[in-house]
Amino acid sequence: MAFGVSISGKKPVATVTVGSVTIPIYAAPVTVKVTKPIDATDAKIGGGTETRTYQSFQLSHFEGARRVMQRRNTLERAKPAPARVLKLALDVHLQEHVVAMQYDGSAPKPPQRFKPKDFPAWVEKQIAQGWQVISCYEAGPFGYGLHRDLTKLGVTNHVIRPRNWDDEHKRVKTDRTDALAMLTALDRFVAGNQHALALVRVPTEAEERARTESRLRQSLRKDLKRIPQRGRGLALQYGYRLKGCWHGPRTWPHLEIPGWLVQLLTPLQAAAVTLNQLVKEPTAQIESQSTQPRPKGLGKLTEQLISRELCDPKRFQNRRQVSSYLGLCPGEHSSGARQQRGHITKTGNPRLRWALCEAAWRLVRFQPDYRLCKKWREQILNPKLGAGRRKQLIVALARGFGVDWWRLCTGQTTAEKLGLKMAD
Repeated sequence: MAFGVSISGKKPVATVTVGSVTIPIYAAPVTVKVTKPIDATDAKIGGGTETRTYQSFQLSHFEGARRVMQRRNTLERAKPAPARVLKLALDVHLQEHVVAMQYDGSAPKPPQRFKPKDFPAWVEKQIAQGWQVISCYEAGPFGYGLHRDLTKLGVTNHVIRPRNWDDEHKRVKTDRTDALAMLTALDRFVAGNQHALALVRVPTEAEERARTESRLRQSLRKDLKRIPQRGRGLALQYGYRLKGCWHGPRTWPHLEIPGWLVQLLTPLQAAAVTLNQLVKEPTAQIESQSTQPRPKGLGKLTEQLISRELCDPKRFQNRRQVSSYLGLCPGEHSSGARQQRGHITKTGNPRLRWALCEAAWRLVRFQPDYRLCKKWREQILNPKLGAGRRKQLIVALARGFGVDWWRLCTGQTTAEKLGLKMAD
């Protein structure tokens, strides 16, 4: 590309040619006019020429600077346009979904209501229009089916912990206000604030089914306790006391109660017998799936309950995360120099917390060489110790064993190092 150089009234002492530009050298800096042609591709309107004024010492950098600018413009044109982000916050119900939405950085739109069968089609339409969809909804009784459907469509969905979205305590709670507050938290989370939302790990379908089996058994077990107690209350109303397993096949025919009371208790007795059989079958099935080495005192059923509730132990990065998930950490209310710790937080998984506390009592009996039993076993078995203090020690033992079990499952330690005797 040729350039025209013109200087008014002064002659150079020498000239230097650099590329396609001849640079005049003067005894002192002077003003130089450079005229260069413009291609039709570079000009906004057709071709032509462009005239610029430079100091003579700047001419040596003119062509190199122009090439750098051309390269930068080429890279900027090749750079992909930033993705358009559509954020959705869902308040999920059986009959409808209340959805608050925000397109890019614009103000949130008024929440809309969708039928559950129509919502995936609308999301798919937004994706077809070029939107990157990020959504969230609270974990609840509807499981993770909606999460899996959205993920298949290409949506980045987050299942979050349920919470009270009325942070300002206005005592106004509707589906619309909850969806808008959830959308605000999602916007902060997408912007980089990882504490804006508390994410819930979505189990695999196999993990979810296995966990449902054990939870269904526990639900039936509670009903099995409730129905016989109802029969005891009914008999006590008429002055009769039923002891022990009064509904069993050995005890029921020999109850010393009048016939009319037997007639009243018969439906409860039949329900209790049926439930007892329904509990035995899943119990045997769950125990048969226990193949992992386990310490003495930790039964097959308890081991399976813990494993199914814990799901993948490798999802925890450290022991603090494990203790927090168990909900066995003490609560704290401290400020300044004052430090106060209270009852355990009871957050996380209540079924796992119950199973570990039950296992802790058996560890005290069957694992005297376990490192935590060495520390607290003597105090726990002390008959003079108060019931409240004994429960505190059992909770501490359950918390420590939960962490040790996680370390065993992830290969960070061995049973010999912990002082655990393994079952045969």
